[in-house]
Amino acid sequence: MNRMKHFISFLLVVALGSFSFKANAYTERNMLQKAADETTLKSVLVMKQAWVPYPAYTDRAAWDSLMGPNKQRLIAAGEKLLDYKWQLIPATAYLEYERTGNRKIMEVPYDANRQALNTLMLAELAEGKGRFIDQLLNGAYMSCEMNSWVLSAHLPRQSSKRSLPDFREQIIDLGSGGYGALMAWVHYFFRKPFDKINPVVSLQMRKAIKERILDPYMNDDDMWWMAFNWQPGEIINNWNPWCNSNALQCFLLMENNKDRLAEAVYRSMKSVDQFINFVKSDGACEEGTSYWGHAAGKLYDYLQILSDGTGGNISLFNEPMIRRMGEYMSRSYVGNGWVVNFADASAQGGGDPLLIYRFGKAVNSDEMMHFAAYLLNGRKPYATMGNDAFRSLQSLICCNDLAKETPKHDMPDVTWYPETEFCYMKNKNGMFVAAKGGFNNESHNHNDVGTFSLYMNTIPVFIDAGVGTYTKQTFSKDRYTIWTMQSNYHNLPMINGVPQKYGQEYKATNTTCNEKKRVFTTDIAKAYPAEAKVKNWNRSYALDDRKLTITDSYTLNEAVAPNQVNFMTWGNVTFPSPGKIQIEVKGQKVELDYPVQFKAELETIQLDDPRLSNVWGKEIYRITLKTNEKKETGNYKFVIQQVK
Repeated sequence: MNRMKHFISFLLVVALGSFSFKANAYTERNMLQKAADETTLKSVLVMKQAWVPYPAYTDRAAWDSLMGPNKQRLIAAGEKLLDYKWQLIPATAYLEYERTGNRKIMEVPYDANRQALNTLMLAELAEGKGRFIDQLLNGAYMSCEMNSWVLSAHLPRQSSKRSLPDFREQIIDLGSGGYGALMAWVHYFFRKPFDKINPVVSLQMRKAIKERILDPYMNDDDMWWMAFNWQPGEIINNWNPWCNSNALQCFLLMENNKDRLAEAVYRSMKSVDQFINFVKSDGACEEGTSYWGHAAGKLYDYLQILSDGTGGNISLFNEPMIRRMGEYMSRSYVGNGWVVNFADASAQGGGDPLLIYRFGKAVNSDEMMHFAAYLLNGRKPYATMGNDAFRSLQSLICCNDLAKETPKHDMPDVTWYPETEFCYMKNKNGMFVAAKGGFNNESHNHNDVGTFSLYMNTIPVFIDAGVGTYTKQTFSKDRYTIWTMQSNYHNLPMINGVPQKYGQEYKATNTTCNEKKRVFTTDIAKAYPAEAKVKNWNRSYALDDRKLTITDSYTLNEAVAPNQVNFMTWGNVTFPSPGKIQIEVKGQKVELDYPVQFKAELETIQLDDPRLSNVWGKEIYRITLKTNEKKETGNYKFVIQQVK
């Protein structure tokens, strides 16, 4: 790859908000390449789709058995789409991304078409009478007629740098990979019925998958997510296992030449090794819980497909690191739909119970399997519908087993991720604290070194607002003009009048967790730029059975402006007396005691973005504690306890 191409690739990663720096972030584990070389791989590949764990379309008895209670539900969903009008995505919808930054105008009809195609596939597999074949044919034909399956937000990595598809160049992104995998499954199951109508459709599907997925995958080393040209200072994030899992499905379903298939599968192993080398061995997902299903979850998908495609001969499911990556989701779940939400994550979630169960079963984690049943909250597990063909099909396999699993979510009092520097602590009276160190250039980064969230009986009280609807601004040089990304809108101090800054050098130091005493400590001084004139700022979170005590101990090189400390919250906030603030949210009431030299102010933040308002309501609040003092050294203590 020439220097210019590498530079352009690097700039793309910056634009996506998807690069990161950490001296110890990359460890050359190469787990997959150690599991098998290309010769060994070739000897264990299961050819001609004999690896597929689902019945043939015509085996109605087997499908009836596999579908179980899903059968009528999937048929009913398909019936609603018998008159579905496949949506044309006009050129202006693609261009809207570069004109206004709006992604949704292109993505909404695109996703509707993909979901319709997946649902119709499942409905026909469930019923098997041919009733949905014509609509499947329409969807497959229309999909082939599109110039590209790539999302408008990702098309600027074309040579043209434009968000309109250029027919002269095919790239692979999250959208095109998933679309290609779905088309490969439709081709696998329905090629013969399609051929009875007109064989040109199957031929056109094969041609489109080859040109849009198979060929660029093998011929383009410059796709940043493959990480073949990775350099220190670049991130390898969820795109890697996500795109590789989709490409692997396409090759295993479409390629029947053993030499070519072995080359492609081994190429995917080398690429996914780069992701495994990059992420930290403690198992935490620095991209946030909302991305767990796309990072660790997609790594699991990839490993499951690879295991199936090699008859179980190539597997990493016994690796402790892979298990820890899976269990991160159960550890990050607080309860009642609330999760720890550092980075670009929503505070509400919990994950897909069927994915969590399958992952847990593969890595032999009772914790994950029990947690999956717990998430169902007494509901029956049903097949996953959406636009992800593999997850939909896989979910059918485990519904019966998951229905029999014991629901349980009993986590340890402390979970400590020493490399990622996440710490979760809880006490016997319902307090759960999530705090972090880290650095301000993590994947999907917020400037939030040293922040915390506090939950009372599962209800968040001191909060991380999360992230709004993605636009062009979200992944651009203007990212940190968005308030949700700034340290001033996290539970953090502003030092000498200066907030934290974005960049690899802005980080926590001396981060420790005393698990026995339930104390998390980190020095956040280096998360602030030079103009903050801070020598050290040691913040500790100590949780006992009654209260959370937050202590700030600092030394400044020079005191030029008063410090202030911010707390983000929601619900009902009152100020009963100086030094005390009471917050009541959904029946949970806590009191924050703060030093009397501070004056408390309350700022109302109106939420007009549905991605935020759907979680928090119409508004949240920032409590700002301000002091007139300017001191070069000092100590602040804040105590939070429940009010009965």
